Amino acid sequence: MQPSANEKWIEGISATLASYREMIDVTVEQLSDAELHARPAPEINSVAILLRHIGGNLRSRWTDFLTTDGEKPDRARDTEFQDWEGDRAALLAHFDNGWNALTSAIEQIKHSNMQQSMFVRGHHHTIHEALTRSVTHVTYHVGQIVMVARMVHKGPWQWVTIAPGQSDQYNQENWGTGSNRGTFGDPNESQEG
Repeated sequence: MQPSANEKWIEGISATLASYREMIDVTVEQLSDAELHARPAPEINSVAILLRHIGGNLRSRWTDFLTTDGEKPDRARDTEFQDWEGDRAALLAHFDNGWNALTSAIEQIKHSNMQQSMFVRGHHHTIHEALTRSVTHVTYHVGQIVMVARMVHKGPWQWVTIAPGQSDQYNQENWGTGSNRGTFGDPNESQEG
């Protein structure tokens, strides 16, 4: 049976998010604890703050997303922009909690509930609108995470996208493969259409 347009869309959203998650992971792995918490300037968020914010946002939006408003009463959004006082493991667990709420929610979306309404701050959203909103929010902050990390990191850098000067080589090695869907795509997956 052919997947529906909605199923293909959900698969695309999932693949996109997986690619951005890999970018986050590769970036964070390169940072020392001090770099994780470093601000390039007083009014710029650290990578730790951005992870805290994304985790809090996604947990709030996607926990019980079909039955409760996406702005949960216990969220305390303003605290997400304060320095993280716990250790690295606790920060990453907080971030993972939010990320897992999103991926779990995506797994719950079926053709039968795709048309169901959900709400964020009392505002009606379709599933498509809410997922698009979350994906664009995540990608916005991933760009910030990578930029801040590059500014505070000392030492060599492992690129999270195609490294400068490597486009031709990347294209020769990956043309027509799943890697073209994202830097960390499956190179064994062929493209359709």
